[in-house]
Formats: sequence, structure tokens, C-alpha cells
Amino acid sequence: MTVPGLNIALFIDADNAPSGKLGDVLNELNKLGTVNIRRAYGNWASGWLHSWSRLLHEHAIQPIQQFDLIKGKNATDMAMTIDVMDILYTKPVDVYCLMSSDCDFTPLVIRLRGEGKQVIGFGESKSAAPFVSACTHFHYIDPTPVDQAPPSSVGAVVAAPASNDATTAESYAARTPIHPPVFKLTRAELNADTELTTQLIDGVYKSGFPGEWVMLAKVGANLKKLNLKDYGYGKLVDLMSQFSIFEIKKANGHPQVRIKQESIPWSLAVAP
Repeated sequence: MTVPGLNIALFIDADNAPSGKLGDVLNELNKLGTVNIRRAYGNWASGWLHSWSRLLHEHAIQPIQQFDLIKGKNATDMAMTIDVMDILYTKPVDVYCLMSSDCDFTPLVIRLRGEGKQVIGFGESKSAAPFVSACTHFHYIDPTPVDQAPPSSVGAVVAAPASNDATTAESYAARTPIHPPVFKLTRAELNADTELTTQLIDGVYKSGFPGEWVMLAKVGANLKKLNLKDYGYGKLVDLMSQFSIFEIKKANGHPQVRIKQESIPWSLAVAP
């Protein structure tokens, strides 16, 4: 099959994209042309992006460091937008690909479309309708059980068919999804991760008064940037139960959480 000679740029919002779907994304883009620009944005100094870190060299992706300038927020969206606009006016790119579920990129997509560029979006089903509609094409990449396959089957690469055509073999290899190994951080590793601990504490504080029991579902709604799979956990209750700072109980079958009284700063403490 002849591969069209489109020049493609891939921009990954690592905070809002499942790493296990990178192989599928590259597979889809290789059908259109060549992905010459590959960049992933996030705070690589934190422990939140373990699963992405394993894929950077494997797929020749350039990591772009962006520190969280304000607690609870990050500047990844702005940095990524600036780079896209720079490339728009300096590089001959035909197709822009945004791998993210963040609707904050909607104005950027509209601007690119206004410049006559194709924009392909890859995001989870939680992606907002305006972001999906703004893209030329949008592909849903929700994590599946395949992304959590046991270690014995993870990382297996299907052999490329015999061929004298180097281009065909190279294209086949690029389209073969390779998933990162499954891992789970230990209790000690989690408690030593100050960035994650701070993020979870902020999620609890935003859900209620210090020291009171709050619904875990409400805490989860305040932790939209948290990707549980980066730490090897499927449920928020399982992750938070690993931290010594939190207490967890069930009320009417629903988990509740609070920060232990002795861990609350005196100035924020409430009467029991």
C-alpha cells in the first residue's frame, strides 16, 4: 500500500492521555504519512508520568518539561499551545495531532482549522463535545483490559512479514503497538511521593472541611488530572488506602475518606 506523503506533528498532553494507547495512535497516523515531530508535555520531574517515561525513547518522542507553577494546576496546556503555534508558522506541517482529553485545546484546534490544517484528536470518552467537534477527525482511546495484560503477554511484538521492501517493513514495525509493562508502586514509594501526596490532600480539602468525612466520589471529581494507572491502581480507594495520612470507611456501601486528625495543621483543625 502506498503511504501518502503527509507531514504529521504529534503533540501529547501526557497528563491527560493514556500511555497504553500510544501504539494505536502511531498506527493510525502511519496510515496517513510520516510523524516527523513527536513531543510529549508534562512535569517529568514528578512521579505521575512513570508509564509515559518508558515509551519516550522507544518511540523517539521528545519530552518537554513543564513544571507545575501553581499547586494543583499545571502549565502544560499553555506550553503545548505555544509550541503548536510556533510550528504552524515555521514548519511545513500538513496534519496536527493532539493526544489529549482536555477541552482547553478547543480554541487551538479552531485556529489550526482556520489556517487550513487538518487536526486529528485522540482522547478518552470523557472528552467534551466542543473539542471533539472542532477536530477534523477524532478517535476515542479509552483504556481497555488489553492495556493491563499480564507481564507474560505484554511487550510481545508480532514479527513483520518477510519483504525486500525496507519501507514496508519499517512501516509495519511502526504500526505494531507495544505496551509498557504492568507495575504497581509500593506503599513506601507512594508515601514518599510528595507531589502525589499533595495532590490527594488538595483533592480532599476541596471536597469538604478539614477533619470531616467526605465522599470518595467527590474527591475523585476534584482529581481530574490524576491517572491511577500511572501508579498501577484501578480504583481511587485502593490508591488512597496506601497512604498513612488518610482514614477510609464505608457509609451505606459508599467509601468515605478524611485526613487523620493528627495530620491536620493546627490552624485548619476542626472540633471532632
